[in-house]
Amino acid sequence: MRRGVCAVSAIHHIRSVVAVTGLAFEARIAGGVTVISDGLRTGATLRAEIERGSRGIISFGIAGGLVPRMSPGQWVVASAIVSDAGRQGTDPEWSERLLRALPGAVHAMIAGSDAPVADPLAKRELHYRTGAIVVDMESHLAARIAAAHGLPFTACRVVLDPAHRNLPPAALQSLRPNGTPNLGAVLRSVMEQPKQLPDLMRLALDATIARAALRRGRALLGTTLGFPDLDELQLDLAAAPALS
Repeated sequence: MRRGVCAVSAIHHIRSVVAVTGLAFEARIAGGVTVISDGLRTGATLRAEIERGSRGIISFGIAGGLVPRMSPGQWVVASAIVSDAGRQGTDPEWSERLLRALPGAVHAMIAGSDAPVADPLAKRELHYRTGAIVVDMESHLAARIAAAHGLPFTACRVVLDPAHRNLPPAALQSLRPNGTPNLGAVLRSVMEQPKQLPDLMRLALDATIARAALRRGRALLGTTLGFPDLDELQLDLAAAPALS
């Protein structure tokens, strides 16, 4: 019986999608097969999951707003990903399913950046240059790898910081490789620049709103994160007898 369970589990993984996030709490909410991007090793980690048989890649998590109308908790489903490396489209059917599932989601371009976009001027310039309405640091990497392997790709992101808000220096401290904040560095930054505390408290409130929206939206996407042809497969696996 154990061999049967393992066989079904292997089939389940082969038919799964990979969620790419930047933070540990995003990965916990996404669940399933998840890669936390750390920049240098992201490509190798993601390719390893693809080699195990995953069938699609989705960028999932929070993003920074680039235009005034994007407030904390707003969902954006990518029509395309734009970065310094160019423009990468998203899978139209998958994106459409996400738009139907996520109430009030906006369909628009998402910018990918290798570095945080922290102040209102930089956010405004990025919007004017790219046409994107939000930015994150993982979607362009995930899109590039998906394209290289011929896999469907999409992205859905929740706004954290609105376009008019500065990200305080403490929020820009390096993360640990597992996607958790470096609390020591954060505390040192606050001690060195205590005037950033009001901005940090506003960011904490925005983060609470964004996390709640992320959880609600994730519950609406189902076990397959909206991937078009996996729902029937999940039902087939649930109904199939264990392999002996």
